[in-house]
Amino acid sequence: MTELHDKIRKAEMEPFSIERYNSDWPQMFEKEKQHLLSCLPKGIIRRIVHFGSTSVPGLAAKPIIDMLVEVASLARTRECVAPILESQGYDYFWRPTWGDDTPPFYAWFIKRDNYGNRTHHIHMVESDFEHWDRLLFRDYLIMYPEAAWEYEQLKFKLEKENLNNRIEYTIRKGEFIEKITQLAKGCLQEK
Repeated sequence: MTELHDKIRKAEMEPFSIERYNSDWPQMFEKEKQHLLSCLPKGIIRRIVHFGSTSVPGLAAKPIIDMLVEVASLARTRECVAPILESQGYDYFWRPTWGDDTPPFYAWFIKRDNYGNRTHHIHMVESDFEHWDRLLFRDYLIMYPEAAWEYEQLKFKLEKENLNNRIEYTIRKGEFIEKITQLAKGCLQEK
């Protein structure tokens, strides 16, 4: 258990930075999507979606591609997918959705470059997970550039205040994300 605790603590304490939008991010997503489809057993992956700030054209972000992957079964993902990706150098975490130990759990992978820098976060969940609401947030920011600009300003501010504290950074931007997600849900209900 200590080894896992140390692995989690190390990942939480890694420094990060917010960078201006990079037009290579969509291609980085597509390349990783094709890699996952080619190396993982057939029938496990149902869909792969680019989400998070790197999926919003023009938005500054941590230069890490967030990928949301719908899997047919998390049990099969733990059994079949995790060993394959770990053997390729990905960090694997069986991660709680909320808090330190609150179900539902999902599979989360970190891919790194040759220098050890994070390049991709891969979130593997089943179709009924709340993670899919994150697409509403993404789509709202794409449709409403003023909201994207406000989010970008918040991220730069939090980066300065919380350097090397990924957890605090995530918590502090959570209120904005929740507010925009609720607005996006309202927009969808009106249509």
